Amino acid sequence: MRSRATRDAGALVRAAAAAALATAFAAPASAADAGADTASVTPSAHARISFEHVTFPGDEKVGLVGTSYLVDVPRLDGVSLGPAVYGAITGHRGGFFTIGGELAWRKRIVGPFGIETGIYAGGGGGAAAPQGGGLMLRPHLDFLADFGATAFGVSVSRVKFPNGQIASTQWGLVFNISDEFRSTRADRLDEPTRAAGRSGIGFDRVQLVAGAYRPRSGSALTDGRTVPTIGYLGARGEQAIGSNGYWGVEANGATQSAVAGYAEFLGIVGVETELVHNVLNGGVRFGAGMGGGGSVPTGGGLLVKGSLYGIFRLSNDLGVSLEAGVTSAPQGELRAVHAGASLVWALDGPRSSGIATQPVRTEFGAGVEQYDAARKDGTTRSMSLATLRIDRFVTPNIYLNLQTHTAFAGNAGGYTSAFLGAGWWQPISARWHVAAELLGGAAGGGGVDSHGAVGQAMLYAGAQLTPGVGLRLGIGRIESLRGPLGATVVGVSVVFTYGVTAGN
Repeated sequence: MRSRATRDAGALVRAAAAAALATAFAAPASAADAGADTASVTPSAHARISFEHVTFPGDEKVGLVGTSYLVDVPRLDGVSLGPAVYGAITGHRGGFFTIGGELAWRKRIVGPFGIETGIYAGGGGGAAAPQGGGLMLRPHLDFLADFGATAFGVSVSRVKFPNGQIASTQWGLVFNISDEFRSTRADRLDEPTRAAGRSGIGFDRVQLVAGAYRPRSGSALTDGRTVPTIGYLGARGEQAIGSNGYWGVEANGATQSAVAGYAEFLGIVGVETELVHNVLNGGVRFGAGMGGGGSVPTGGGLLVKGSLYGIFRLSNDLGVSLEAGVTSAPQGELRAVHAGASLVWALDGPRSSGIATQPVRTEFGAGVEQYDAARKDGTTRSMSLATLRIDRFVTPNIYLNLQTHTAFAGNAGGYTSAFLGAGWWQPISARWHVAAELLGGAAGGGGVDSHGAVGQAMLYAGAQLTPGVGLRLGIGRIESLRGPLGATVVGVSVVFTYGVTAGN
């Protein structure tokens, strides 16, 4: 009974958070925006990075880094929320990740000093940690010195897995970077809007990535097997710094059955220049973050990566990139060369042309899914997952989609899946719509017998609660390409809609 109550509470926390964020973006422009385009809304936001040592059973210390992107809710002073990822980078639990959402409130107390308090709820685990079903709760209180563009401070938090054995209170460090979340109101997507800089989270381009790691000869997995060549799929988001530099984030997951469950989440910086005018760009990219799972020997989880690459431009918006480089886990045994290819898609850009353009429909969703998952012990048991998704429409009815799913109930803590795909959306009336999508990606961990590469097809029926907030019910099928995982999927999600405008 406790497990079911915990599961339902976690689902409601995520659904409520998504609904609140949707309401924020559906809100009218504030008085501060009165001189701006009335179709636009620009709440403040901040990227939050934290580090702390969490105590696992047996007095085991695990260094946990957290990254979140929190957007202020205009109608609720000081309240912000958004997606977050927590993962191990020191200790012996490389591959321990959770993905979910965070709700926070902050207040200046005196001068530049203030507090921020909130709660994170998400699903995940891994690295043979005692996380039970995978639900993680993390209430926290931060003491901050706010200098405008950045804020620094200390944090006290409680990390607890209600259906597992991890429960730890600790001090940590926190760093915030201020931002803005420019967007177009959902009820004004049909109106041309003037660009005033980056919209949405602010990525200037994204890349859909496929590649492989070739570990050094003689490398062994943590279970003693030889490390195979590791195929992976993933995505990058990048934002320009000046004329040649950029920063961004990268996430990849293994498609190889022998290391199903391996994943990595990295921050990246790079420098790029044009080598042949309008034809070829070249650059160098460095990344650092958390990686592990699938018995890949990453030690505490810290991963560093360097690449040289070239981008062959097919048009102003599209290109194909080839890259090669080296990857290392400084605290583990993983040392590998890697090679990959990616489809490069330029998005909105930081500049304003002064010309009103049609906003691009964009959606963010959070919810839960459930299906009966084949396990490595030969059984099949029900599993519940928290889901996060983002859709970018390329026509009025067709969208491209990125999703992450993490188990939070069903004794599958550590199971994570990531998907890329496309969908079709069709309104039936002003209130009702239907949708269908086809996804491919990687999945593993938590004792689920996925064998890495998976596909998922879904049908949806949805209702618009407001122009910017929708409720969507889905049914579909997930299938492993090489393993026994295959099941009927049911899910529910809250989806909010907003527009981004092209800035170049």
